[in-house]
Amino acid sequence: MPLAPSLTTADMQRHSLTSWWPAACWPQVFNKLIRRYKYLEKGFEEEIKKLLLFLKGFTESERNKLAMLTGILLANGNISASILSSLFNENLVKEGVSAAFAVKLFKSWINEKDINSVAASLRKVGMDNRLMELFPANKRSCEHFSKYFTDAGLKELSDFARNQQSIGARKELQKELQEQMSRGDPQKEIIAFAREEMKKASLSEQAMIGIIWTSVMSSVEWNKKEELVTEQAIKHLKQYSPLLKAFTSQGLSELSLLLKIQEYCYDNIHFMKAFQKIVVLLYKADVLSEEAILKWYTEAHVAKGKSVFLEQMKKFVEWLKNAEEESESDEEEAD
Repeated sequence: MPLAPSLTTADMQRHSLTSWWPAACWPQVFNKLIRRYKYLEKGFEEEIKKLLLFLKGFTESERNKLAMLTGILLANGNISASILSSLFNENLVKEGVSAAFAVKLFKSWINEKDINSVAASLRKVGMDNRLMELFPANKRSCEHFSKYFTDAGLKELSDFARNQQSIGARKELQKELQEQMSRGDPQKEIIAFAREEMKKASLSEQAMIGIIWTSVMSSVEWNKKEELVTEQAIKHLKQYSPLLKAFTSQGLSELSLLLKIQEYCYDNIHFMKAFQKIVVLLYKADVLSEEAILKWYTEAHVAKGKSVFLEQMKKFVEWLKNAEEESESDEEEAD
């Protein structure tokens, strides 16, 4: 009975990942070996990590073949994206080896799959926010990353990285706002800070109101009892209505806020019965307008909890419509 094979870095170097045999054939070999000998899977990934640490020992042509092979292995699921951590080695990064290797690797990977599949694999192992580490600290910017990979024909990857950085920046902003509220900082200072950050990050008011809503709702420990949480929410939101009002100067911002409220109440079951009271409170505080509420009710709502929330809002919407009709009637009589 033949002994099961053992894959080591030395074996892979010796037996020519970069020799005359086409690199595209190697994934099939490794795939068959791993499928036959399951215990090799983890060891194989570790050996690939080690191999990538010694990229400077390969010629450029050999590195290109290895990059193509690694991309195919990633696409086939033979290894996880965690192997990319080897490319963050300081010496490889400093000499530009990591970035050049990554270009070939991602081209191969995306060619086998697509950017959505690649993005999912990166997120799974927490690599989605680390791609900037392929460059030295003085070049670790979204602009440099975007230009480098776009010029190399990987615009979809640069767009993904830019989007991830934007998401990361928004999370940091939301965290900072939440901490300011938890400390009890004056709302004037919070508003000034939020406006400055909004300008710096080129955020729309619609995006900003979403961040603020999340910050407001995350800055307090909510009661677990449904009958008590509504009262607590009304008191809390009444306190922060000036902050919400400062970032709902546009109709689209009001709709964005309404949708955030709808999603929040749906995702947090204790708030399901609080939706109508929250909306009415913000209407009375001049955060939400009659027009925005009616638009949300008739066409702009989302599917989450739709039937429950529309039913809750039915009487209030009827009241708004009647008040609007009476107002129009009064204007006509005055004319």
